Amino acid sequence: MAQISEFVSTNLIFIYLIAFTILLGFELISKVPTVLHTPLMSGANAISGVVIIGAIILIRTSDPDDFFTLALGTLGIMLAMINVAGGFAVTDRMLEMFKKKKKA
Repeated sequence: MAQISEFVSTNLIFIYLIAFTILLGFELISKVPTVLHTPLMSGANAISGVVIIGAIILIRTSDPDDFFTLALGTLGIMLAMINVAGGFAVTDRMLEMFKKKKKA
């Protein structure tokens, strides 16, 4: 319990920052009009691409015996790839809605 208390006291600013960004992100995303969801998804895909590159760099620079860092990098790559693939699928489906249908 003392370790948790020490961690919280030394990282209090970061904890406040994370809580603030979560609340701010939720409020911003909930206020986005439906028309802007496709460009927003494209931006999220670009950010996930940066996360993938960062996770690859993390894995490349870590020691082979540092299993925590390797697992964290692998988890980052997996979650970001799921986000990228899902984002592209949703973006593609939304863009299909705006295409004109061919007349038979």
